[in-house]
Amino acid sequence: MDRQRLRKIIYISILSALAFILMLIQFPLPFLPPFLMLDLSDIPAFIGFILFGGIGGSLIIIMKIVLYSILMASEPIGPIANMLAAFSFLLPVYFFYYRRKTAKSLIMGFIAGTIVLTVALAVLNYFVLLPAYGIIVDQTDVINNLRTIITAGIIPFNIVKGIILSLVCYVIYKKAIPVLMNRQ
Repeated sequence: MDRQRLRKIIYISILSALAFILMLIQFPLPFLPPFLMLDLSDIPAFIGFILFGGIGGSLIIIMKIVLYSILMASEPIGPIANMLAAFSFLLPVYFFYYRRKTAKSLIMGFIAGTIVLTVALAVLNYFVLLPAYGIIVDQTDVINNLRTIITAGIIPFNIVKGIILSLVCYVIYKKAIPVLMNRQ
């Protein structure tokens, strides 16, 4: 195995571990349902997408979820939702950025990623995630109030999450990515 490939594996492993640790630091957003917890665990995956492309970034998301599922999760819906949210946000960011690799294309990716995150998670929560969660934890309230939960909770939460992730990732892109690229 050559040094470059070994270095890439080490970076992806470190970013995965960092993503897992960041996933443990969750906090609710004011005025939104308390079960919607924001974490910044997508940031290491964003770094992975920029430095190592789609496969590297995807591996970081998957390894973060596997670690969390094995060590922390009491039910499968939360980790699955987190993984779907990460891919919904970061794949559009990566695809927009990959074409031109400019700050402008990255900003367009953040806008697209926030829109895809919001729409995809609204649909997935309405038809799959919240009904499954309601069954697993025996919460008929959740199943009976899906429309309200989606419109008053899920949609605003994912818009705010997309904006926060976009701002933090943009700062990292400007300040840290150049340093990391020089060390590769």
